[in-house]
Amino acid sequence: MIRYALQCEHDHGFEAWFSASADYDDQVARGLVECPHCGSRAVSKQIMSPAVAGTKKAVFQADAARLQTLMMQAAREVRDHVEQNFDYVGDAFARDARDIHEGRSEKREIYGEATPAEVRKLKDDGVPCAALPPPPPDPAKAH
Repeated sequence: MIRYALQCEHDHGFEAWFSASADYDDQVARGLVECPHCGSRAVSKQIMSPAVAGTKKAVFQADAARLQTLMMQAAREVRDHVEQNFDYVGDAFARDARDIHEGRSEKREIYGEATPAEVRKLKDDGVPCAALPPPPPDPAKAH
């Protein structure tokens, strides 16, 4: 893909992506490229610096991988904390959460299962609840 900086006859600047340089030429010749600001089809390429592949991409990929690892670790720690310190109530979560919120049951931290509709209703009614991060993948089954 090639990104071109373009400008119309009214000096409006904009960018557009093309599969190849020949695609740009073909589309301009057929009047398919137009200014998003004024609709003019009299457009031309502007001077722009080339996109040079280099170490930035590798650094970005390394940072993204490191960030993903940190996020997975944080999610695992949240889940472990909840499982060790909260009461598991199974599929009675929605009912129990509402009872605690409305004072019909003793205040305690709980977790369990609820349908999306039950969660929506709890949130609509002001009952605080949040999804628990999923269990981490089994390292033995990782590709």
